Amino acid sequence: MKLKVLILDDETDFADELKEFLQLRDFDVYTANTPGEGFESLRRRPYDLMILDIRLPGMSGLDILKQVRKLYPSMEVIIISGHGDMDTVIQAMRDGAIDYLRKPFRHIDIQLSIERTEKYLKLYRQFREMQDQHSLISTELERLIDRTFIGESRPIRQVLELANTAAKYGNTNVLITGESGTGKEIVARIIHYASEQHSQPFCAVNSSAVTDSLLESEFFGHVKGSFTGAINDKKGFFEIANGGTLFLDEIADMPFALQAKLLRAIEEKRIKRVGGTDEIQVDFRIIAATNHNVENLIETRQFRLDLFHRLNTLTINIPPLRERPEDIDPLLKYFVSYFSVRLNKPIPKINAQLVETLKQYDFPGNVRELRNMVERAMIFCNTQTLSPIDFNISGKKSGKVTTGVVLNLEEQEQNLILQALNECGYNQMLAAKLLGISRDSLIRRMRKYNIRIMKESD
Repeated sequence: MKLKVLILDDETDFADELKEFLQLRDFDVYTANTPGEGFESLRRRPYDLMILDIRLPGMSGLDILKQVRKLYPSMEVIIISGHGDMDTVIQAMRDGAIDYLRKPFRHIDIQLSIERTEKYLKLYRQFREMQDQHSLISTELERLIDRTFIGESRPIRQVLELANTAAKYGNTNVLITGESGTGKEIVARIIHYASEQHSQPFCAVNSSAVTDSLLESEFFGHVKGSFTGAINDKKGFFEIANGGTLFLDEIADMPFALQAKLLRAIEEKRIKRVGGTDEIQVDFRIIAATNHNVENLIETRQFRLDLFHRLNTLTINIPPLRERPEDIDPLLKYFVSYFSVRLNKPIPKINAQLVETLKQYDFPGNVRELRNMVERAMIFCNTQTLSPIDFNISGKKSGKVTTGVVLNLEEQEQNLILQALNECGYNQMLAAKLLGISRDSLIRRMRKYNIRIMKESD
């Protein structure tokens, strides 16, 4: 298998020459001349190694090194530079570079460096394969917890502890409850990939999306010719998930007619395809999720009590984001970093007031809503700092922050003045310019709303 190498250097002739040399030695080599081109290439294909110049237009090579080591931890980086000093070398190695070469260097030097890296990568991959085989915490689990299910609050730590407990008992069915956008499927995947069945299928099904006419076919499969359109034999979800996990999202929305058949399949672990006569033995774990109160649905005869008892052997409830505001800061930082790379923008600073404002917001859409808010803010932000104005969040009402249009004019005006002053480091001239008014007009409004600035002594 060829080693995939990305050369990121703004000297086009040098990058092309190095590419030609490495291609002759049977490496798969690509080049980029700007940070934007480099990140775009990283998004398009996986690399084993990056050869990174320390000085690039618009972005420091050390900053790029930090980002790629965080976003692509399995890729190694060799730093090259014609201007490096010992402090730069030390910093590069601390930030995760595997080697450092100073320009001009001989071709044999880079070849030896790559060969050393290749040996390290081979040993590292062997180690990771052994670790995945013998550890409950698989590579996939680490990725999900580290990059997606982020939180520092006690409720989230308890959720992860319960998920780890559920993973140890592969035959135990699990019911995950929580509002929309809290990450129920992520927890289901964590349970699956931390279990002994992690190498088996994980089959995710939206229970409310299956139409009545295809209920049995989708879950049980069918044989060729069993009905119009059945031109081939087809496996259903039960067979696809055989040996692994069947994740039933929005289980409370499952049609009542299917619930009895699902219960029988869970109890007997035997099914028949539509139109077939042979019984098929299956074995799977059910992880179900819902944002409804299932007990209320049972009382109104919309959900079967016996099925509920089968599904909730172990229940994990994910609290909404508004009940764990301490998780907002780490989530915000992660999403800002993620979208800065995805949108090819420098990572902006985060205004302290923004975090406090977000903590007061109700977040009906939970983590999914915060993610969308950050993406939108990153697209439209043209400054080096993210503030509440970039999130279109303003004003308090009944102890909660509201989004969208605030119809209280004075409240909106006061909030905009505070945000402009904060954005400009409390420089009144700059704040007035940002607001599109004169400095005298700004001062009058500040007096009106009793906004004062404490001047620091020189």
